[in-house]
Amino acid sequence: MLPTSPEYYCVLALTFVAFWLLRSRRAAVALIFAVNLLFYAKWGLVYLLLVPAAATCDFFIGAAIHRHSGILARRLLLAISVSINIGLIFFCRYLPGTIVILPLGLSFYAFQALTYTIDIFRDETKPIGSYLTYISSVTFFPTIVAGPITPVAGLARQWKWNGAVLSADDGSRALFLIALGLFKKFLIADYLGANLVNRVFDLPTLYSGGDVLVAVYAYAFQLYYDFSGYSDIAIGSALLLGIRLPANFNLPYRAVNISEFWRRWHITFSNWLRDYLYFALPGPRTKVMPYLNLIVTMILGGLWHGIGWNFLIWGALHGCALAGFRLWQTGRKNQRIRRKPGELSIANIASGVFTFHFVLLAWIFFRSASPETAVKILSQIGSLTSLRFSFDNVTPPFLAVLLISAAAHFVPRSWHDTSIVWFNRTPAILQAASLVLLVVAIQLVSSTGAAPFIYSRF
Repeated sequence: MLPTSPEYYCVLALTFVAFWLLRSRRAAVALIFAVNLLFYAKWGLVYLLLVPAAATCDFFIGAAIHRHSGILARRLLLAISVSINIGLIFFCRYLPGTIVILPLGLSFYAFQALTYTIDIFRDETKPIGSYLTYISSVTFFPTIVAGPITPVAGLARQWKWNGAVLSADDGSRALFLIALGLFKKFLIADYLGANLVNRVFDLPTLYSGGDVLVAVYAYAFQLYYDFSGYSDIAIGSALLLGIRLPANFNLPYRAVNISEFWRRWHITFSNWLRDYLYFALPGPRTKVMPYLNLIVTMILGGLWHGIGWNFLIWGALHGCALAGFRLWQTGRKNQRIRRKPGELSIANIASGVFTFHFVLLAWIFFRSASPETAVKILSQIGSLTSLRFSFDNVTPPFLAVLLISAAAHFVPRSWHDTSIVWFNRTPAILQAASLVLLVVAIQLVSSTGAAPFIYSRF
């Protein structure tokens, strides 16, 4: 049940009404758990066995880690938790035949679940006292498909119930985020993908160098609007239930270096890699280790997306870039590139353009089915001849959507915040009318239906 389907919003609306009508915290949390199970059941009945079983194991493992003081026992218990959750990913993804039966990879569930046992092992949090609160948090339905990855303990603390009600501002903000996410998904990401990007990456040699180049630029924005659109919908859906999920994107293509890019792109995943993988690797026994750890972390992050040379190359490119940037910082005695908000210096612009195009190069390997396909795409782009460097397949509507999507990405952040404030102050009847107009626009543009979220397969 994806957030692009009508049934998702029917279930969300019913859950919203029932949740706020219930006067018992326990009953409200139980309702959320039941809805969580419904979502997993829609993906496959086998999830009703896998997910609660894994979550229950983690709940008792977390309590056991907290009780034991011996480091060996604690490490053994943590290893069991890691094995269970990583095993879920491999079982759902890589065992022969299971990909047909189990379309949901459970990667985001596993990463979210591991925050609980690892944080207890590190003495950064205490076990959650209520099993119902814990399992409702770790399986929270808005985060099922693609996050945001939220520490379980922090999410569980938000289930408060003292006659609380949803404020008008939070309700309006939630609807705005859901509408924004649908706009990003249907009217930008799916349009760019269906009208050029998918065809070019499937058969790049059939298209001119100009078409391929435009498709590569378009893919960068397709991926951003697809994934950030899902995150907006998830954050808005959770907010309707009084739960605040962390932000997952912050205009990443405005970054002036690769380190800043990863502080802006898929933020919860970047933080997870840093906090639970990079810091767990061997410490700086030599001056080289921190740089090697960065490379290893990003390679593993790449392989998480899929076992293949294309993802390994993508991770290695980012790992080497991060290590190189860290080395450059060290050579300049940790002097970072400093800029004032909104400053448009030549150095910042040049650095930002270089960073964006490095990310663009890496996206070619990320999107391509194989390294061979990526090489074909690069070869097509490199064919700068008048005969092959044409733009026959770039239609004016496609170019308009691409330019608008790029321009929207680079508008001041304050415009986004101002839009939310404006929407909050708009009468409810106008808010409803704007949502209806959005649905009509989606129906007109997306006659073939919604494409799956790109990160739903990870």
